[in-house]
Amino acid sequence: MFFLLEAAGKQSPGGMLSLLLPFILMFVVMYFLILRPQKKRERERKELLSRIKKNDRVVTVGGVHGVITSVRENEVILRIDDSKDVRIKVDRSSIGTVLEVSHNTEEPKEIAKESK
Repeated sequence: MFFLLEAAGKQSPGGMLSLLLPFILMFVVMYFLILRPQKKRERERKELLSRIKKNDRVVTVGGVHGVITSVRENEVILRIDDSKDVRIKVDRSSIGTVLEVSHNTEEPKEIAKESK
């Protein structure tokens, strides 16, 4: 009986490493397959939301198509129907994709006022 306890208490140092190695490898694989691409997509989305400006054609996360008429810090006003002049106010974070970027290169008036 004493020999069994003594043998169970003595494990080689490589034994502990061999137990941890599969967990370390799983974390490395998860990082490269899941976490790293997710961070890249998140960074690209933040860049997309920071570049939106007046006259860009966008689609919201809910599927609403519109043209940006005004951009503020956290909200965007979209024109969704030209004939009836229908406009809606949405959060900037609800913009899903930018379909067409406007070619207007002048600075927005709000930013120009802040820089003076």
